[in-house]
Amino acid sequence: MPSYHSLGQVPPKRHTQFRKPDGSLYSEELFGEEGFSGVYSLLYHQHPPTRVTRIAKQSDVCREEWPQETHRHHHLKTHAAALGGDPIEGRRLLMYNTDCTISVVRPTQAMEYFYRNAEADELLFVHEGQGTLETTFGLLPYREGDYLLVPRGTTYRVAPGSPEQRFLVVEAFGGPIEPPKRYRNAFGQLLEHSPYCERDLHAPTELPVHEERGEPVQLQYRRLRADHGPGAPAAAGPSDVRGPAFRRLLVLPAQAGLSSAGGSGPVQPQQHRQR
Repeated sequence: MPSYHSLGQVPPKRHTQFRKPDGSLYSEELFGEEGFSGVYSLLYHQHPPTRVTRIAKQSDVCREEWPQETHRHHHLKTHAAALGGDPIEGRRLLMYNTDCTISVVRPTQAMEYFYRNAEADELLFVHEGQGTLETTFGLLPYREGDYLLVPRGTTYRVAPGSPEQRFLVVEAFGGPIEPPKRYRNAFGQLLEHSPYCERDLHAPTELPVHEERGEPVQLQYRRLRADHGPGAPAAAGPSDVRGPAFRRLLVLPAQAGLSSAGGSGPVQPQQHRQR
């Protein structure tokens, strides 16, 4: 649903000179998937976000298929999933197809880096724990029962605020995650029979800004194919944003029902994997 939200300092008009107190210019970044034609955000950086010190392969993402001659029901008991790793590296893949992956993670380590999923929107359901999602767009507190919706390409880090953390993670490769069409009118407003409304959606409310450049920030990239796995330490991290005009980074209520943009029903994974 189209909406507007801003934090920090932004100029009165888009794509105009926006100067710092010393007279130099802030760097404007248009963040989106379809340029000016799609949903986008404008971010204003202290330092140019295009500065890169090195590009190198980070790791391969290999999926192990569990072949079955007979397609049948399975009960995946994830409550006893093993502890370990951080909210990214500790994910344990349960199911996947060309549209999405479904994983669980019980992290025990903090993220010492920022992460950006370049291929999929991510939806993190918080089974246990509370903390803060640190993003380019600001800080987004979360607690048990929340859905964290992170658009594709968003630089973020999960900062847990309690020892016990458990997430169900959906990566949507088939299109953006958004409310099903049956819950929206022609203008994008949520209808009366929707299980949630605009008042239930929460965007970041705090945008801490750091003036110093510091050490290069490691941006971790994970790709599905072995020949597409770069990792790029960048000279400016998400904390140097002076003011974003928002896209869609939200906390959703626990009763929210979502689907991929490609259809109005729930996603049905076609291939299964057992842990």
